Order: sequence, then C-alpha cells, then structure tokens
Amino acid sequence: ITILKHLDKQSCCFTGDLVDALPISQSTVSQHLKELKNAGLIQGEINPPKIKYCINQENWRRAKLLFAAFFE
Repeated sequence: ITILKHLDKQSCCFTGDLVDALPISQSTVSQHLKELKNAGLIQGEINPPKIKYCINQENWRRAKLLFAAFFE
C-alpha cells in the first residue's frame, strides 16, 4: 500500500527512489514491485540499468473503485 501511495503521488520513479523512501530492504521492495506489476497495478519501463515504475492508471482506478465498494 505504501508503494502504491508513493507512486500515486508521482508520475514515475526508479526502484532506488523507493528504497530510499521506505524502511525496508531493496530485495523486499523489488519483490513487492514484482507482485504489484504481476497484479497489473503498476508498470515498469526498463531504462538500463534502472527500471522506472509508474501506476497503471486504468487498473489503479478500477482497483480503487473495487476497494471502495468492498468497504462500503
């Protein structure tokens, strides 16, 4: 959730930016990014040697609607 909130506040950012902003290890951030990407909530653009991550806006909008309906 923290990663999604961080990415939602910015247009995009690199893995290293997230590692600097979060109190968890780089490997843990990478694993969470992988799962969020597999779920379709974020997308990554490879710009060697870095990967730039962004919110998948359409899927994020759908997810927020589903969560809102779930918690009503």
